[in-house]
Amino acid sequence: MRLGDDVASLAAAHPPPPPYITARALLSTVEFGIRVMLAFSILVAALWPALVVADVQSLSGLAWTLKNADGSIVVPAKVPSQAHLDLLDAGIITEPLLGINDFSQRWIINDNWTYTADLTPLTQNMSADARALLVFFGIDTIANITVAGYPVAWVSNQFQQYVYDVTDFVVAPVNDDTNVTVALESAYLYGLNVTARPDAEISPTGDFEYAGIRQFIRKTQSDFGWDWGPAFVPSGIFKPAYLVTLTPSRPHVAEESTSSDAEPASHPLLASGGSVLVEETSLEISKVGQTSISTPNQTADWLVNVTLGVRSVVGSDYPTLTITIPELNVTSGPLPVDPIPVSTNTTTFLSAAFTIPDGVPARWFPHNLGTPQLYNFTIALALSNASAPGSLVSFTTRSGFRTVQLVQTPYDADEAAARGITPGDQWHFEVNGRAFYTLGTNIIPFDPFYARMTSAQVRWVLESAVKSGQNMLRVWGGGIYQPSDELTGGYDFYATCDELGIFAWSELIFSDALYPINDWLLASVAPEVRQNVRRINRHPSNAQWAGGNEIEGIVITVNQTLANGTHYLDEFQTLFGEFLHDIVTEEESSVAYTDCSTTSGVLSLDPYEIRYDNKTEGFIYGNGERYNYDASQAFNYSTYPRSRFMNEFGFHSQPSFYSWEEVLESPDDFSFNSTVVASRDHHPPAGSLTFPNPNAPQGQAQMTTAVELWLPTPNTTDTNQTFAQWCWSTQVFQSLNMVSEIAFYRRGAGEGENNLGALVWQLNDIWQGASWSSIEHSGRWKVLHYGMADIFHPIVIYPFWTPDNETLEIVVTSDRWEDVQGAAALTWYDWSGNFIDSSTLPFTVPSLNNTLILAIQELDNIIPTNHNATDVWLYLNITAQAENRTVTHEQYFTPVSLATANLVDPKINVTTGANLTFTLSAQGGVAPFTWLDHPAGTVGFFADSETGLPSNGFFLVPGIDRTVQFIPNPELSTVTDPDPADFVVRSLWNNTHL
Repeated sequence: MRLGDDVASLAAAHPPPPPYITARALLSTVEFGIRVMLAFSILVAALWPALVVADVQSLSGLAWTLKNADGSIVVPAKVPSQAHLDLLDAGIITEPLLGINDFSQRWIINDNWTYTADLTPLTQNMSADARALLVFFGIDTIANITVAGYPVAWVSNQFQQYVYDVTDFVVAPVNDDTNVTVALESAYLYGLNVTARPDAEISPTGDFEYAGIRQFIRKTQSDFGWDWGPAFVPSGIFKPAYLVTLTPSRPHVAEESTSSDAEPASHPLLASGGSVLVEETSLEISKVGQTSISTPNQTADWLVNVTLGVRSVVGSDYPTLTITIPELNVTSGPLPVDPIPVSTNTTTFLSAAFTIPDGVPARWFPHNLGTPQLYNFTIALALSNASAPGSLVSFTTRSGFRTVQLVQTPYDADEAAARGITPGDQWHFEVNGRAFYTLGTNIIPFDPFYARMTSAQVRWVLESAVKSGQNMLRVWGGGIYQPSDELTGGYDFYATCDELGIFAWSELIFSDALYPINDWLLASVAPEVRQNVRRINRHPSNAQWAGGNEIEGIVITVNQTLANGTHYLDEFQTLFGEFLHDIVTEEESSVAYTDCSTTSGVLSLDPYEIRYDNKTEGFIYGNGERYNYDASQAFNYSTYPRSRFMNEFGFHSQPSFYSWEEVLESPDDFSFNSTVVASRDHHPPAGSLTFPNPNAPQGQAQMTTAVELWLPTPNTTDTNQTFAQWCWSTQVFQSLNMVSEIAFYRRGAGEGENNLGALVWQLNDIWQGASWSSIEHSGRWKVLHYGMADIFHPIVIYPFWTPDNETLEIVVTSDRWEDVQGAAALTWYDWSGNFIDSSTLPFTVPSLNNTLILAIQELDNIIPTNHNATDVWLYLNITAQAENRTVTHEQYFTPVSLATANLVDPKINVTTGANLTFTLSAQGGVAPFTWLDHPAGTVGFFADSETGLPSNGFFLVPGIDRTVQFIPNPELSTVTDPDPADFVVRSLWNNTHL
């Protein structure tokens, strides 16, 4: 109900958007989840040292135009941007995420788009001896670049950065052409042309929307469609771009500055200018003697290794690098590096390293295991003559000291026997020499249009992950290499992970297909991988590199089922078992490489040999995933894999009514199976451009069946309320299912599988539609996110119910590094809220283990005497001491499905307090999954007023009030002072009652 109103009035209070909304009006609303990115030139100006502007100039300040192939559309444009976004700003199209625009705007994909701007404002004051370097940090994707009428390059890799010396073109333009032009070819049409070649090898696997072409294009794979998102196949100069001028006769900026201005630059790019461009930077911290496959010696010295890729107009025979950590009062002193030639057309790599005693720095830990300690590193490149012009380049970057190891070796036989571990190989992570339980999710691209994402939006998603107890995010291999900072990547990802203390499992961009091996592909992929591995090396949050997503299992199946299957297996081995493995391990030595996200592990690490299907029956290898859309099996533990590590598992749900308001254009669309709603269900995918997705009824039916089996079926006299409750109920089921699986996998830490990892699919949404996410596109938390915040608690209690033999096992699980002691209270209630019975059980849980505190068989022995299973439920609560603090956790057990439980009208009363606090009281019966929604235009989460922990979707019991506070994100909320009356409360009772 609305506070002071009812659920049905929610839709009336927030009617759907009109059929046409201007770009300005639409993008100004936070409930749409999209903020207009601040003009990049403003950002640059805010960060720029005073005298660097003359040397490093952003192309975002130029007057860009965008036109299509035949010139019928010519509009102002931006950089960074993508064609859809500039067409939106010009009023040519409406917001791409509205309605069925993913279908109606396909014409944009089928056209070629050209970006053009006059370079004169950046080149008119160049000195005669200056060199002008054009720097693109990302072009999406197939493009011809011309400058002043001269062809510069043809590019075809979205994931590479490009640098070109364009001096000779700028000083002698053709026919007074002073423009920089990036002519983009339709990636779709390019893919059709490539696959039409007689020598093109087509993958024998299925696909999503734009089928069969993405394997040939080094571009975000999900741009061509996926089962959780649209296929806009965008194009544009999607990351920042710059013109850097180098002048041998002019001193470096630091030498021209006053003493107060002579501080190191805050970024390698900002240190460029004078005579040197710092094109690439790698800072890797490891233990002396450590490799990507070895166990780090925890008492060994730290090895700090720095590599710079530079271009220079001044040669140097005896340059040096100096690495300083001011907080530690540590410096390397000048370290000699290779000579620097005069070259602006090729990159010279300079490497230097020094050691630091183990005990000097504090270590970086994920947030739930310690402090994510970071330090400032100042890196100074000095040319051979310290008094010569352009003799010093200096910048500061941040990193931390940690070891992270992916343990993949066989268990010691004696240890396995003593601990009751099923034979096979290990597969888990260790941080700073200690095994830990990995809790987290998988991330996908944050929006179909990368160029409009902001650091604030991404930070909210990452902060939300941390608030829910996650310590690792898997950067899915079908998306994009996530950026390190705004200046080069448009928004910040890895540096925020470093700061917040959450690991990022990184992947190369290959996903769910078999990739043909040819010289062109390998030549394009090699610099892509090297550039990204070098860049990400400095981030202590990086946990490993995987070669791609889910491909190993695909190629094993193809090898077993197709007559020429060995051909595809050989290609996979060449690409993922050799080529990519060798590149990654050449560029880093501090994290592991695995061939694939889901893998059977290895036969050997040295030499690297993938296990494939070479398995001994009864042994456990590698990691696993689970997707079972038969909702009747959602809580059947025998269908859950017994794996060392679960890197993917999930079930889909609908976004909230609020998210649907952002994109539905007609009142008729607000129905669970309306054409527009169903068209956004891409599971299973169409496998073609057929619209709407002919397979959507399968996905819709899976969600429908799940709700009908396990929850009261939504059906009221108000159609909008019914739709809202249907959407919310799919989220409730999703949370119930995922919480059950997480509890099972966490319990596995103390079972034969010795499971030490659970990563839910998935964290974020790319648009408003059916998906596996726990956070909606706008940043609104789904029920699952609160469910994960609860079950990712360090110490949890959970009731494992097996209906086949009517067995209830109550287990306490801990992921702490020390033994935990406490007490569990088990309390029976009926649905009217009457207390029936209670008991208290003490427990001790060993480190990274579980303890069975109660096991009962037969339902008659489980439920209280003289009560029916449909009338009662069990409240489980623990209090424990861990790390010198008191920890509590609660769970619920219902002996029957909530679809058949005899629920009672809870008559929820809400009392509002200061600072958006809400006290909820059940005046009638128990309200399972009591839920608060914050209004449109707000972004934030609900927290328990006493613990400060996320709290929503709880059982509200008469006589036991709950007080929660809404904690807003003021940077993302457009409604900064929401009216408490606009908050909505609902429970399962509202599925069938107004």
